[in-house]
Amino acid sequence: MDRSTNLDIEELKMTREQYLLATQQNNLPRAENAQLYPVGIYGWRKRCLYFFVLLLLVTMIVNLAMTIWILKVMNFTVDGMGNLRVTKKGIRLEGISEFLLPLYVKEIHSRKDSPLVLQSDRNVTVNARNHMGQLTGQLTVGADAVEAQCKRFEVRASEDGRVLFSADEDEITIGAEKLKVTGTEGAVFGHSVETPHIRAEPSQDLRLESPTRSLIMEAPRGVQVSAVAGDFKAACRKELHLQSTEGEIFLNADTIRLGNLPTGSFSSSSPSSSHSRQTVYELCVCPNGKLYLSPAGVGSTCQSSSNVCLWS
Repeated sequence: MDRSTNLDIEELKMTREQYLLATQQNNLPRAENAQLYPVGIYGWRKRCLYFFVLLLLVTMIVNLAMTIWILKVMNFTVDGMGNLRVTKKGIRLEGISEFLLPLYVKEIHSRKDSPLVLQSDRNVTVNARNHMGQLTGQLTVGADAVEAQCKRFEVRASEDGRVLFSADEDEITIGAEKLKVTGTEGAVFGHSVETPHIRAEPSQDLRLESPTRSLIMEAPRGVQVSAVAGDFKAACRKELHLQSTEGEIFLNADTIRLGNLPTGSFSSSSPSSSHSRQTVYELCVCPNGKLYLSPAGVGSTCQSSSNVCLWS
C-alpha cells in the first residue's frame, strides 16, 4: 500500500508542474506591435452593398406598382378579365373582341337580342375537319366572292326544313316553288334543258328565242304548245320546219290562213274574165313542196300557172 500511494503522489506532482508551466506560457505579455484585424465589411464594398439593396427595393416597388396598374387596366376580377367572363355555361365575351391566334371552340352563339358578327379586314374562313385533321368543308367570305368547298351544298327552308337549293358534283337541284330570273338577258344555258313545263307569269308573254342559231324542241311523246288566252307565234328569218317522222301534222282551227303566198297568172279565152275581179283562188303545190295561189276557174288552173314552180 505504501508503494502505490507514493506513485499516486508523484503523478499528482507531475500533473501540477505541467499545469503551472502551461499557465505561465499563457500569462506571457504580448508584443506591443501586434496587428488587430476587424470583422465586417467596410469601405467601397459596404457602399456597393447598400446600393444594390436600394436598387432591389426600388425594383420591387416598381414591379408591384406595374402589377397593380395592369390588374386595374385589364379589369381583372374574380369572374374574369376585361370583356371576358367565365360562367358555368362557358366563356362570355361582351363588346368587340379580336383574336390574333387560332380559336378552338365547340359552339359560338350571340345574345338573344343581338346578332353574331364575324368581321375581318381580308376574309372570313370557316373550316370543318374530320377526326384525322383532314379538311372536309370550307366556307370563305371575301371581298369579291363567297366560296364554299364541300361534297354537297344545301339551302333549307326555316319553317319545314325542305331543301330549297342543293348542289354536288352530279347535279344542281332547286326545290323552290318558283324560280325567278330578273336579269335583262334572261337565263343562259350552255347545253340542253330538260323540264316538264314552261310557262310565263300572269299577264306576261312567254318567248323562246335563239338570236343566232336554231331553236329545237324535242320530246319522245310529243311537244304541246298552247296559248289559252292569247296568240301563238313562231317566227324565223329563213325556214320553219314542222316534221313528223311517223305520224301526221294536224292543224285544227276555225280559220287557217297562209299569208304572203305567191300568186300565179294565166290567160283565158273568155274576154269577160279579164275584166271581172278575181276573188277566189286555188291552192297549188309545186313538186318541191312550195305552195302558191292560182286564180280559180272552171277547171284546175295550176298547170297554167306553173311558172311559179319553175323559179322556185
